[in-house]
Amino acid sequence: MLKKKLRRGWTTGACATAASKAAYIGLLTGICPDQITIKLPNGQTPNFTIAYQDINHQSVSAGIIKDAGDDPDVTNGIMVISRIERRKDNEGIKFIAGNGVGTVTLPGLPINVGEPAINPGPRKMIENTLEEISLNNNESLNINITIEVPEGEEIAKKTWNGRLGIKNGISILGTTGIVIPFSCSAWIHSIHRGVDVAKKTNIDHIAACTGSVSEKTTQFYYSLEDQAMIDMGDFVGGLLKYLKRNTIPRLTIAGGFAKIIKLSQGAMDLHSSRSQVDLYSLINQIKLLNIDKKKFGNIKKITTANQCLEILGNSKYDLSIDIANNAQSKILDVLKKTNIGVDVLIVDRKEEILANTDIKYA
Repeated sequence: MLKKKLRRGWTTGACATAASKAAYIGLLTGICPDQITIKLPNGQTPNFTIAYQDINHQSVSAGIIKDAGDDPDVTNGIMVISRIERRKDNEGIKFIAGNGVGTVTLPGLPINVGEPAINPGPRKMIENTLEEISLNNNESLNINITIEVPEGEEIAKKTWNGRLGIKNGISILGTTGIVIPFSCSAWIHSIHRGVDVAKKTNIDHIAACTGSVSEKTTQFYYSLEDQAMIDMGDFVGGLLKYLKRNTIPRLTIAGGFAKIIKLSQGAMDLHSSRSQVDLYSLINQIKLLNIDKKKFGNIKKITTANQCLEILGNSKYDLSIDIANNAQSKILDVLKKTNIGVDVLIVDRKEEILANTDIKYA
């Protein structure tokens, strides 16, 4: 059966650009358009419907409902509003964080502390779009642009923003303006920004975890602050690649038993749809533990990695440290010549640490 082609969507940055263009046209003409077309960096020209508008003597606002396509994006369906008002100075465009758009409070992000969390890509798209209109209409472009997302503060609780020091709302993101379904680019972007913030705030030990259980356990075990915790998910390869160019003195990788097995077997993307545990290799690894024949007979029947933990009893710790050491070797191979100290934790579903390697340096 043919797979359905997934529909692409538009980033918050593209929506903010379209809303800003509509609002600026409304400011110049007194009439806000019902439809607006923008030009993305790749030359594509998507059309947006204006879902909200407000025109008064001082300012014009226009709003776009974000369509993320078939991507499971937490910001899908939100309203992105741009409010534009003239100023009488000659200081050009000023961006302002409206309701639901965050403010940067920690160094390390591509936006300075104190600035609204509107990334450089969207800022450039908005500026280029409005500059073209202002030139065509012989208008000066000394304006305030306030970006608002009414649901943003609540949605931000489901993102990394608090950990990255972005307070009171979401970030306006998107270098290309396009959301590619299941590309996970936003997640990997957040991993990179988490490393950047840790470096700029002089954190010398970060912990990258595959899920909430391993994160909670690791943070408590090492008494790490929130900015030291990296929600790596399945993207260990994306993290390690970034750390090769942006080193930090110490890295802990922590995760569940099955995830770390996949890492120990060489996988750098741990998602179940993109890598699988090699059960044959795992069973052969268990064979080296010299457990009794009855247990090993049951081990040979396993269909998932986690099934072996209960069967093994206390031998699960010996197996886990072997797996953790192998995973550590794979990480060190990627990070070679960086001098990053690496250790690996395996954490079970009951928050017990099954294995913790010694620190070794890449």
